[in-house]
Amino acid sequence: MMGVARAGAAAPSLFLAFDFGTQRVGVASGNSLTHTATPLTTVAQQASGARFAAIAALIAEWQPAALVVGVPRHPDGAPHDNTRRAERFARQLHGRFGLPVHEVDERYTTTAALAAGAADVDAASAALILEQYFNHCRP
Repeated sequence: MMGVARAGAAAPSLFLAFDFGTQRVGVASGNSLTHTATPLTTVAQQASGARFAAIAALIAEWQPAALVVGVPRHPDGAPHDNTRRAERFARQLHGRFGLPVHEVDERYTTTAALAAGAADVDAASAALILEQYFNHCRP
């Protein structure tokens, strides 16, 4: 028997999340129905434009409704050089792909991914970033 959607119920939205780094960008996917995320891949720093070409291919494949970018901060919440780099990356994603981009505080995600024994720490960190977004923003 097929389920029937309730009137006014929103369809689940797919999200892609990014753990930005100067050498690598971890990528994860998740949806607003389950509020869970799955590590996908890591995009390595590449020649000019190649990083965004790889990201464009992921966006074309997954067709997300929005993107989420982890923004690192010092333990006290103060910004540092990588904070500004991640914010710039978020602006570039929005400018290139025209999708909504949400920024999430990503303190300690790499530490948590390492502690969990993740095979791909960057992608696992991106999944943690997306789960933080789901837990705090409830899309």
